[in-house]
Amino acid sequence: MADLVTWAELGGSLAAIGGAAYARHAHPAAYWSTVGLPVSVARVLASYSSTMDACGLTVEPSRWRALAVKATTRREVRPVPPRRGLIRPTSTGLRLRLRLAPGQEPADVAASAERLRHAWGVHAVYVRDVKPGVVELRLVGYDVLRKVRMPRRTDAGPFRVPVALREDATAFVRDYRAVPHELVLGATLSGKSMYLRNLLTGLAGQPVVLVGIDCKRGVELAPFAPRLSALATDPEQAAELLPVLVTEMEDRYDLIKARQGIAPGAPAEEITSDVWGLPEDERPSPIVLFIDEVAELFLVATKKEEERRDEMVTQLIRLAQLGRAAGIYLEVCGQRFGAELGKGATMLRAQLTGRVCHRVNDEASAKMALGDIAPEAVSAACAIAPELPGLAVVGDTSGGWSRIRTPHLSLADAAATCRDTAHLAPDVPGLAPFRPYVPPVRLEESGPVAAPQPVTE
Repeated sequence: MADLVTWAELGGSLAAIGGAAYARHAHPAAYWSTVGLPVSVARVLASYSSTMDACGLTVEPSRWRALAVKATTRREVRPVPPRRGLIRPTSTGLRLRLRLAPGQEPADVAASAERLRHAWGVHAVYVRDVKPGVVELRLVGYDVLRKVRMPRRTDAGPFRVPVALREDATAFVRDYRAVPHELVLGATLSGKSMYLRNLLTGLAGQPVVLVGIDCKRGVELAPFAPRLSALATDPEQAAELLPVLVTEMEDRYDLIKARQGIAPGAPAEEITSDVWGLPEDERPSPIVLFIDEVAELFLVATKKEEERRDEMVTQLIRLAQLGRAAGIYLEVCGQRFGAELGKGATMLRAQLTGRVCHRVNDEASAKMALGDIAPEAVSAACAIAPELPGLAVVGDTSGGWSRIRTPHLSLADAAATCRDTAHLAPDVPGLAPFRPYVPPVRLEESGPVAAPQPVTE
């Protein structure tokens, strides 16, 4: 009888271990909430001092503390770790704040992040500078980018769109006021279109003028036509649309000068204010220009197309240089974007502050996106696996970078959002000729349709 009980207990233990291993692989969020969280808290509490000492993050105590220890306990004076705050559990990990000792800096803790990850058995450890002398450790319990779940609370707002999830489990927010223009690169099936889809639907619910240039005959942006104020589907239409946007930008500069009392002949480059300084009832709606496959605007085959290309590139550079103050922002997407496209490509890229690099086919493409702002991020972009569409490396001109992944959004749901928010599209008279045609929605009757009967006397 005792042997049966022993075998039953052993079978139950093996089943529990197997179930935990399956939950950790298939449902990491549930596993973290039930098993990983209490285990990690226990590890941090039990090994905090020894781990800090092993990582070289302890310092000699002050003279008064050493004297007090010797006088009260008669034991050896040992180095002290940074003072730890309360441990705050989250749905994806832990957060705790450390008060640095005199002589320490946040870089010292950041250099030991990989050691802390292994010591406490978590997926990753990230260090954030909160204020002088205080840093925050964000411990992530599992790979949050494998199955993206956006946080419930995001720092969204006017002209701020949470579009992806960072590897530290925070939302990546596309802020047009802070980063006016952006370059999005990625090979075929890398998730570039999904990023654009999430961004478009996030802006659809705001009073923003959405303009698209899609030289693939509109197959990428045509589903969002109800919400677009203008759409060009080939280089010829783009050559007609861009001068209208430049004229709109100049009209907005005239509005700013008239409001501020500046002489009408003053150059636009000397105006330091922007449309956001105007009263709300006089402020024109911001414009976001989406360009899909920007290389199609640069490729030419004849002399006439080369002249048209030069005009379009000049207008794009003007919009990138002067458009921010007029409330005009660029979202440029493509597979490659470098000097080999032709004259003006490098100059235009230099004006695009934000950079998002999905999986690319060669290292040169990653260098085009990130090499001039964050060289260490190039290797991270080249390591993106094909089985992880939507994974990207994002950076800006400040030099910082991180990995993000866009959540899946079906084309039908995105198109439905644009249809529901079509009434929010601001009216811009200059863009009326480029408004895409939207066919009426056919209403299906609930019952069978009766066949027409012939008319008789």
